[in-house]
Amino acid sequence: MNPPVYIGYEFKINPLQPASEILIAELGLVGFESFVENPEGVTAYIQKNDWNAFILDDIQILNSSEFSIAYTFNEIKQTNWNAEWEKNFQPIVVDDQVTVRAPFHDKPKTKYDIIIEPKMSFGTGHHETTSMMLEQLLEMDLKGKSVLDMGCGTGVLAILAEKMGATSIDAIDIDPWSFENTTENIQTNDCRRIKPILGDASLLKKNRYDVILANINRNILLRNLEVYVKSMKNKAVLLLSGFYDDDLPLMVSACLSFKLLKANDMVRNNWCSAKFYSAR
Repeated sequence: MNPPVYIGYEFKINPLQPASEILIAELGLVGFESFVENPEGVTAYIQKNDWNAFILDDIQILNSSEFSIAYTFNEIKQTNWNAEWEKNFQPIVVDDQVTVRAPFHDKPKTKYDIIIEPKMSFGTGHHETTSMMLEQLLEMDLKGKSVLDMGCGTGVLAILAEKMGATSIDAIDIDPWSFENTTENIQTNDCRRIKPILGDASLLKKNRYDVILANINRNILLRNLEVYVKSMKNKAVLLLSGFYDDDLPLMVSACLSFKLLKANDMVRNNWCSAKFYSAR
């Protein structure tokens, strides 16, 4: 498969927070799929096939009087992106238990070592939503469990799930590049129990899972919540992220309508992760 061509936007933001987080959320809703935060702002990437000259017209924060946001954009080849992330990508350590790193970094001494080549896929662990999902997983007993990683991105959550003892993991993403990247990362980490799948929630018809992970965005989570619930075994866990803490009451209410109760939640820089369990 030929690598996709991307359009890269360089946003300079003042003041930086919370504008950068709001900007990333709004850009994600119109099709931007990868983000790199820096001290001056955000670099955002969208596939050229999904881009149009009016793509920023609905980005409300660009019209806010509270922030100064300037931007430039240009076409970026995949090889240029690889060089850029290799230059900037630093390992992260979560709860002193798991390290997420690139192949060229030294092997860590943490219990779990995950090697990720993110390319254009979301999910290196650097973003708050991914790191919170990793933290939530580390608190769970996954031995012998079946797991669904919905919107898997790089496959980092699925890989940790296998390393923690899950015996069957489906990693699904609608983006072909994420599917390919997850497949590569599975092989790099010598994982044998993860099945990468290209598609969306419509594929969830027969399989049932002990744990379902979905780090996507609020609208998609709400739209597919019923499908997730139907895919949960008795006493299963649903772990969600990709939404703001202001949206937590809405997520709790939606889950309660399907008889899911909140076990806990985490908040970091206005982003939220929440764990729900079946009351059936």
